[in-house]
Amino acid sequence: MTISGSMTQVLPIEDSSQIGHARRTVQQLAERNGFDATDCGRVALVATELASNILKHATRGELHLRILPRASGAGIEMIAVDRAGGFDVDACLADGFSTRGTQGIGLGAVSRQTEVFDVYADARGAVLLARLYPRGDKAPDQRFGVSQHSLHNDPACGDVWHLAFDGPCISALVIDGLGHGEDAERAGRAGEIAFAQAPFSTPVHLVEDIHRDMLGTRGGALAIAQFDSHRDALRFVGIGNIGASLIEPGKSRGLASHPGIVGGQYRKAQPFDYAQVNGQLLIMYSDGLQSRWNLQDYPGLVHRHPAVIAAILHRDFCRGRDDVTVVVIALEAAHG
Repeated sequence: MTISGSMTQVLPIEDSSQIGHARRTVQQLAERNGFDATDCGRVALVATELASNILKHATRGELHLRILPRASGAGIEMIAVDRAGGFDVDACLADGFSTRGTQGIGLGAVSRQTEVFDVYADARGAVLLARLYPRGDKAPDQRFGVSQHSLHNDPACGDVWHLAFDGPCISALVIDGLGHGEDAERAGRAGEIAFAQAPFSTPVHLVEDIHRDMLGTRGGALAIAQFDSHRDALRFVGIGNIGASLIEPGKSRGLASHPGIVGGQYRKAQPFDYAQVNGQLLIMYSDGLQSRWNLQDYPGLVHRHPAVIAAILHRDFCRGRDDVTVVVIALEAAHG
């Protein structure tokens, strides 16, 4: 199964009228993606509570939406992002908790309506993740997260990401088309199409195919990471300034790239192999994200869901002068 990259849909939450807009927007997404009336009701309830919590605790923030393609159907991801300090996670998870004396159903009740629920809060604010799947979808959650935003909310994004899953194997692509806007997006999409045709080919062959298809475009930076759980190994190749790191508690290592421009000029595409990576996080990001972040500055964040980690990194390290993409993948051992 492959997941073609899409931008994060951002709904500002700054006044009470936007709670209703968020509820209707998310419910329509659910209806268009095969949720029945009962599941649409769950989605609407969760959207309402997440948006309400933003206003209660931060007075303003954002609700980030993403469709999660599945082997059959799709799920919906909602991430509430605020920047208010003093968020009391334990209190808010208690049923009926409300900061204003209203009859809030509490995030504890919300968590029971979702297949995946996770929270991270610090002095900078809180990030709350909810993922919902139709009740008949019993497939496990795929533990990855993406935060992708274009410069100035441009409908075109020069960054491209793509994930392919084949049993215990994952192949991940991030491309940053030079510049931003439609021409940068055209370059990135040309590379993505080439990648999607054979995502588990050897990295060198993939880079050659992508380079060929990006000729005549602006070109761009590229990184490909292929994880094989059975071999407990990661193979990585990078051209240009896509950042990548392997993270485990108390330890981080950067993954090496080569200089050059895919679709332009580069000297070589030598892959690097990394062993014993099961249980680690792979983080790949375009240069719209600052590179000086360190997950050790966030106690416990390494153990949170990858979607929460991606949202936190975007919240705190987006440069604000380019498209930005953050992809976080939990590299997990195969079972059985």
